[in-house]
Amino acid sequence: MKFVDEARITVVAGRGGSGCLSFRREKYIPKGGPDGGDGGDGGSVYLTADDALTTMVDYRYQRRYAAPPGQSGAGKNCTGKAGEDLYLPVPVGTTVIDEESGQVIGDLLEPGQVLLVAQGGRHGLGNTRFKSSTNRAPRKTTPGTEGETRQLLLELKLLADVGLMGLPNAGKSSLIRAVSAAEPKVADYPFTTLVPKLGVVNVNPLQSFVMADIPGLISGAASGAGLGIRFLKHLARTPVLLHVLDVLPADGSDPLDNAILLEEELALYSQAFLVRPRWLVLNKCDLLDDSDLERLEQRFAEEQQFAHRPLFRVSALTGSGTQILCTELMEHIGQHREKLANDPDYSQAQSELFVTIQQQGRERIDLLAQQRREQRKRAGRNDDGAVEVEYRP
Repeated sequence: MKFVDEARITVVAGRGGSGCLSFRREKYIPKGGPDGGDGGDGGSVYLTADDALTTMVDYRYQRRYAAPPGQSGAGKNCTGKAGEDLYLPVPVGTTVIDEESGQVIGDLLEPGQVLLVAQGGRHGLGNTRFKSSTNRAPRKTTPGTEGETRQLLLELKLLADVGLMGLPNAGKSSLIRAVSAAEPKVADYPFTTLVPKLGVVNVNPLQSFVMADIPGLISGAASGAGLGIRFLKHLARTPVLLHVLDVLPADGSDPLDNAILLEEELALYSQAFLVRPRWLVLNKCDLLDDSDLERLEQRFAEEQQFAHRPLFRVSALTGSGTQILCTELMEHIGQHREKLANDPDYSQAQSELFVTIQQQGRERIDLLAQQRREQRKRAGRNDDGAVEVEYRP
């Protein structure tokens, strides 16, 4: 199945039914009076979070969804049938954005959560509604109102407690395989991870957390190099990020320089990302002896931006150090969850931080899309430059 993490759709709520103009006509009952019924309400459009879905691929093939209108009223004070509401299932973790205004309508974070995205039109009134002691034969009715029409951007952001980021071949996929039951592809060439992967890490029988692995970043990712930065949005909600660093890169690069590069690419996507806790994980430590590792750790300690960050030695291949790392992560995540539940100010700050990362990231991606359109025009292409990228695992 294709992994599609965003889709653009149009939702149209149903129009309300019109009221009826009618008078009672029966034998032996002269001047029966008005008996026109009201119309029915138009159907509304809702999105519902379905934990059985993991991709937006279905919304790439059908992009317009309309709820049925309400029926008009009828004589004998019969009310028109209301249009049925339309429920569209989306994956848990979907953010819904109104494309015209840029407003975030809502986030679907829990299975079964329902979000109204287009309100159905109100019903019209029949002439019965307008009778009075002074107007016994009203001929006035009202039409139903139009339902809302909205252009929506649906963005899927994976729900995870820990996000892995690093250069290609840093060992992110190997690490998530070592600590969870996830089985992402692992190979000795760059970009073996093409789509985000999730793994559940069981620290003990009663405690676990979710870890997310995204495709690797390279220099210039914020400008579209490699797989770019479009998958960074999946880490927007994670309370802690792990910078996975190869202690002995095959290309001969310096691990410290690689860490600085990751920080720069992250900042170009969103400055708000730099507020998130970012831990350093030195991977493939089985390739160096203790003295070399100590010198490398000292270099990180002397670098101002990394001096006070938690730093861990691990080997995804042998499993060395992974238990200590997972235990520390579980403690941090437990504290984060407790604050979310008991501290309204902390919860509000986290929500605002997520919104800021989301907005800044969207602005960056839109800027890249605009640059691609301009490049197409300069190359003499006449297409509209629509950016719709699908990745196959």
